[in-house]
Amino acid sequence: MSTFTILLGGDLIRTPRLDRQVEGSRVIAADAGIGHARLLSLVPELWVGDFDSVPANLPDDLASVPRRTFPAEKDQTDGELAIAAALERGATSLVLAGAFGGKRADHAFLHLALALRLAEAGTEVLLTSGAQEGVPLLRGTAGFDYADGTLFSVLGFSELAGLTVSGAKWPLNNVEVAFGSSLTISNEVKGRLEIALGHGRAMLLAHPYPLPES
Repeated sequence: MSTFTILLGGDLIRTPRLDRQVEGSRVIAADAGIGHARLLSLVPELWVGDFDSVPANLPDDLASVPRRTFPAEKDQTDGELAIAAALERGATSLVLAGAFGGKRADHAFLHLALALRLAEAGTEVLLTSGAQEGVPLLRGTAGFDYADGTLFSVLGFSELAGLTVSGAKWPLNNVEVAFGSSLTISNEVKGRLEIALGHGRAMLLAHPYPLPES
């Protein structure tokens, strides 16, 4: 498996869990995401974007990262271009670091939707801010290693059918969930979390490192 970490421009905190997730991966930065390289002590092999959001006072090792420059007016975001570059280089697994928050809610939504499409095409994807994680849910059963008490939600991007959630404070057994329903929001891990999905598109959003203000 070839894992690439894509440094995006959203909020990011460094945690031991995030360090383990990016350890040994190849790294590509998307425009302002280069700032997270300093946070994570990483040096990308490629820096992609239109470079309209370059952080000031970059250290020499980051300022000299090879660049792939695109015009400001383009049909793809810098993040999508960075992901495409990783796939060109053989990525089979992606960690999208800084995929949530930041100034652009539209970019955050795009990362969620794009992650689902990539997962359906066979690429393993993790979205993370360090504090929270997103994992696409495909048809079938998946298990997760979150500690007891971890807050999580299942976000439906369509109507869901055959949804079963076990190892949770509020388990579900083979239910249908209407698109836009809040039924699957704000659950808690209790034991070994497993989620099975029969039909539909969904994302697990978990909070392994809740921020103090939450």
